[in-house]
Amino acid sequence: MTANQAIDSNHLSNQSVEALKQELLELTQNRDKDPLNQKVKFYQDRLAPIFEELSRRNPYPIPEEQISLVLGVWSPVWSTIPFQDIIPGRMQEESYQIFHDDGYYANIARYAPGHRLPFLSKLSSIFFAYDLMLLQKYEIRDGDWYIQNIGIEQRLRIKATPLTIDKAEDWFTRSVQSQSKLSSDTKDSPQIPLLKSFNQKIAKQTKGAFKATPQFEHLYIDPNFRLVKTRREAKQRPSYTIAVRKE
Repeated sequence: MTANQAIDSNHLSNQSVEALKQELLELTQNRDKDPLNQKVKFYQDRLAPIFEELSRRNPYPIPEEQISLVLGVWSPVWSTIPFQDIIPGRMQEESYQIFHDDGYYANIARYAPGHRLPFLSKLSSIFFAYDLMLLQKYEIRDGDWYIQNIGIEQRLRIKATPLTIDKAEDWFTRSVQSQSKLSSDTKDSPQIPLLKSFNQKIAKQTKGAFKATPQFEHLYIDPNFRLVKTRREAKQRPSYTIAVRKE
């Protein structure tokens, strides 16, 4: 350990949990739209020591204790998960992670890529947006979080009508209710005709992400703040997410 690393370690260990959380939020403010390679390097260079310090102080390290805390709506304020930005133009203020107490979980985001994607260049002139939901199930197995992808929902919307929490919740709830078969059949590739008709490459990437069985771990969790470590596959590099409670 170098002298600077020792100083940084001592500095972090002397900070309160609230101060460390605030430092993470300040460091990542307005940086979630950075290219993925920049975000990965930023995590390695600046954020990793703070993640590690908060992980050491995680008040709820046991996954079974985390379920009641995670229920509700969260906003991912910064993340290195590649799936989030498969489509350019994600609107952070209209992105949600929602956990329900029936074992269902959804990642929902609105995209307004406009001229950045040819297939939406005409739609952008009349202010259409694209909403994407990855529908999942969660449970605790052998002391670990187990996440299963079970569906992809997508819709074109009028951009002028915001994707509010209530609308996202309603869409999520109705999608769960429409799931008539949640067995081994859900392992089949999702049908995503809207994306496929627009862009074959993005549709292929989306299907690839859907087939994975994500590994999921809370490095830190309290009622209003989460640090999440995920892997799409065992051989893939880990991704990190900072999420805050969305009111």
